[in-house]
Formats: sequence, C-alpha cells, structure tokens
Amino acid sequence: MIPSGFVDGSRRIYANIGMCQRMKNLTWLADSRSNVKSFPAGVQDDIGYALYAAQLGERSVKAKPLHGLGGQVTEIAVYDASGTYRAIYTVSIGESIYVVHAFQKKSKAGIATPKSEIELIRQRLKQLRSE
Repeated sequence: MIPSGFVDGSRRIYANIGMCQRMKNLTWLADSRSNVKSFPAGVQDDIGYALYAAQLGERSVKAKPLHGLGGQVTEIAVYDASGTYRAIYTVSIGESIYVVHAFQKKSKAGIATPKSEIELIRQRLKQLRSE
C-alpha cells in the first residue's frame, strides 16, 4: 500500500480503501483564490474539502452542476451565519480542476446566481477554453 500523499513525479498518488488514485492539479483563475481566502474559516474549509474531492474524481455533497454554462461546470455552495458563499469550478478542460470564480452571494431574493456573476463566469470560461 502506498502511503497517503506519496509523490510520483509531479503528481500525487493517494491511497483510498486499497485503491490508488491520481490527484488532479488545481488551478485558480484570476482572483478566485484570494476571494476564497477572504471567506470565513469554516467556509474556506468546506470549499477546500469539496475541491479536494473533485481532485480525486469525486463530488462533494456541497457541489452541484451549474447548468447553462457548458459541460462539467460545478458550483460549490456553502451557507454560513454571515451569508452564502459560492465557488465555481470546471473539470472539462485538460487534466486540471480550474477554479473559475468565487464570491459571496449578496442578493436576498431567490437562490439563483446573480446575472453579473454568471457573465463573469462565462467570460472566464470562454478565455480558458480558447487558451
């Protein structure tokens, strides 16, 4: 059995119930990382765990598909006493997980992602796919 976190070249291999998995790389776009770092500690932990699960090819219970933006765009939604926080990532491009955007939802009306945030996500996805 390979120890947890054993490094094979530039990629990590993790043991999971007797099975080895290659962990996908995590890439942060624009200000998404600094945005997550500005969130409350518990929210950061929840988002971090959900991204870790995605790197292992799994999906956290806090993650769900974000429809209307093309294949495999996923939204992590975390609720805290201070508000609702979201992180958007995609796994459909290459071998990495790309964190496209992270923000605090400020609208009190409805659960839909605000249109301005959707437009920013669309713009970043378009740029990522063209590179």
